[in-house]
Amino acid sequence: MEKEYKRMLKKFFRNPSGVLGLALLFFFIFVAIFAPVIAPPQPSNKYEPYMMPIVTWSPDPQPPSKEHPFGVSERRDIFYGVVWGTRTAFRIGLIVTGVSTLIGLFIGSISAYYGGWIDEILMRITDIFLSIPFLIAAIVLTTLLGTGLDKVMIAMIVFGWMGTARLIRGNILQAKEEQYVLAAKAIGVSTPGIIVKHLLPNTIFPVLIQASMRMGSLVITAAILSFLGLGAPQGYSDWGAILNYARNWMLGAHGEALKYWYTIVFPGTAMVLFVLAWNLIGDTLRDIFDPRLRI
Repeated sequence: MEKEYKRMLKKFFRNPSGVLGLALLFFFIFVAIFAPVIAPPQPSNKYEPYMMPIVTWSPDPQPPSKEHPFGVSERRDIFYGVVWGTRTAFRIGLIVTGVSTLIGLFIGSISAYYGGWIDEILMRITDIFLSIPFLIAAIVLTTLLGTGLDKVMIAMIVFGWMGTARLIRGNILQAKEEQYVLAAKAIGVSTPGIIVKHLLPNTIFPVLIQASMRMGSLVITAAILSFLGLGAPQGYSDWGAILNYARNWMLGAHGEALKYWYTIVFPGTAMVLFVLAWNLIGDTLRDIFDPRLRI
């Protein structure tokens, strides 16, 4: 097993895309951990560090300067919002991905292992959820629950477990007739024990790859909801909310289309790089764990 892990690590670090994705991810982790040092909260915001400080009373955006490296939008410091928004992105991605993956694993495992009418009922429920467009469903549920990032995360969890359930169900259907599973049944291992100790460890790798690639897309979805005014509250450090502040300035002034470029470029670049990091890592893991691609 140790030799297999070493082989996988060696193959990962031989992949330029994987190394680039890992480097980007470590960069964002560094920014998230040291956010209080990189962008120290003002004394008045000491107990609410995620709230972007108001640095001017002028409603017009201000270009990057020594005091505000990314400029100012809607009276708030963009640099502060981008830095602390990294923590927001990780919180959304990790919580939503983790909880929705656990729900999908539970439903998909039970459905595949027991089969019959249990499988039929659970998969028809899954089909119903899959038939509802994810973004529209998230918008509707967030509107019903009320605005706020916690409501956004609940909505994305409710409509985000189906892909995992389908994937793990297919994997377990293939694996549950293997000899090691039949042997576990023969010696009296309980059903939860067979699923947790024997089936999931041998079928979960595609789910982990899917989860890593979903991290970025979930952050984008949350940013869309914040851009529409359904996510982060006013002044909260969230990349989508920062773009929301810039929507009145995106086209610039008459004859000056790119005058306020900084209100879009910096939070937009942060989102693109964050999604790129997770996608590159997910692609590399898929190449490593897919037997058809092994050398």
